[in-house]
Amino acid sequence: MAPQRFHEQFDHIQRQMPGIPLAMGPEDAGEFLYERGVVLARDGEEARLVEDTVRTHFTETQGLVPDHVRRTGPQANRTGVTRIRVGDPAQGDDVVPHALRALREAEGRQGRSLLSRNHVVHIAVNACPGDEPVPVPRGESPNPAAAEGTYDPDTAVGVLVIDTGLVRDHASYPLLARATGDLQAVETDADGVLRQYVGHGTFIAGIVAAVAPNTDITVRGTLNDAGAVLESEFGAKLFEAVDRGGWPDIISLSAGTSTGGTGGLLGLDAFMRELRAQRTLLVAAAGNNAAESPFWPAAYGSLPGYEDSVLSVGALRGDGESAACFSNHGPWVAVHAPGERLTSALTGFGAPVPYIYQHSTYDACRFGFDYACTCQYPRHTGVLSEARESTAAKPDQVMFDGLAQWSGTSFATPVVAAMVAAHMTAHQERDPRAARSQLLRSVTESAEVRGERVPALRPPTWRAVPVAITAQPA
Repeated sequence: MAPQRFHEQFDHIQRQMPGIPLAMGPEDAGEFLYERGVVLARDGEEARLVEDTVRTHFTETQGLVPDHVRRTGPQANRTGVTRIRVGDPAQGDDVVPHALRALREAEGRQGRSLLSRNHVVHIAVNACPGDEPVPVPRGESPNPAAAEGTYDPDTAVGVLVIDTGLVRDHASYPLLARATGDLQAVETDADGVLRQYVGHGTFIAGIVAAVAPNTDITVRGTLNDAGAVLESEFGAKLFEAVDRGGWPDIISLSAGTSTGGTGGLLGLDAFMRELRAQRTLLVAAAGNNAAESPFWPAAYGSLPGYEDSVLSVGALRGDGESAACFSNHGPWVAVHAPGERLTSALTGFGAPVPYIYQHSTYDACRFGFDYACTCQYPRHTGVLSEARESTAAKPDQVMFDGLAQWSGTSFATPVVAAMVAAHMTAHQERDPRAARSQLLRSVTESAEVRGERVPALRPPTWRAVPVAITAQPA
């Protein structure tokens, strides 16, 4: 059975992507989401081989006609993928067994995968951040706090945040006065309630600005729609994001997906190859499934040829001593940084905005940890919760007035991106990949993650949040 929260968020994403039948995989285990009845293949000979194989083994009653083969659009040649329908979403998502066997035999001859599910790439993860934001009163300082330093337009490090867009009045938060990019198209619903994920990109940009003052921050609203996008579209959106302003020094990306495999995302192959040929460093979130399976594109950093161009980031709990309960882990995660109960700007500092919680907290940590984690505190009831339906409990509402506290590998990621940028400024290093290597070589601190000591980066202005050990129910 997939975790309850994953089911809740699956329903939310499905409503935000009407007309696209989604499924959970593998076998409803809640590890990833994908488009039902569709596969991806590389353009050209491989796509034709997949299409011809499926056509040969499908009957007319199974509904495959030429119109079912659909390209990804005008960017198809650049992303290098073809989107092929291989079944009726109402009946199932796989090709008929003998067609699948034929394709697997062809893959064996080719020595690599010929097709892939069309995964849903989403804000990291359990299809959502580690928790939902918590209001912080005005007057409190961000955490990490603003570092000392001056802004120099001639030496400023370019940081591109690919996420949800900036809230309209982001400039009312002094640290984001210079931030540029896309605005969130719609911030509230018809009742004036803040929509889910609004402020996610703003929060991330605020962390970068706090840790690394000498940065030019651009935010692209690539994930404005439910924090999710199909893999077949994501590669083109990433190209669009870098084309609009050129390849930056650093990309901070707090989104991705598991695939159940170790070969990356077919829909991102072209973008990742071009990234490797640039000087840009991609800093990517490891995801919030509390799992060891690779999370992409963060896990590209463990593949040959990508070691210098991709840096994967896991999250530490509030005291910084060990892993946050939600953080993915494993040898493919390069470094961990504080990612629990950070404080940054969620909304502007104008009129307070209401928010209704989507998920309920649990009586115990849903990942089995024994500290007072974000699964449990602060207590609230969410509108999507199955438990609410059984108890008729009213979902809790709060008001946001600028700052918020939030948790997730989504937020550990900009901490590390900013620490690389700050290292570049402090050491007059213009190469972000060289700065990455220098910073990692200089790490002397560590944290405990699943019984192992792993490298940990903690910015000087970050304040530890004490945690209490709790007893788990028998």
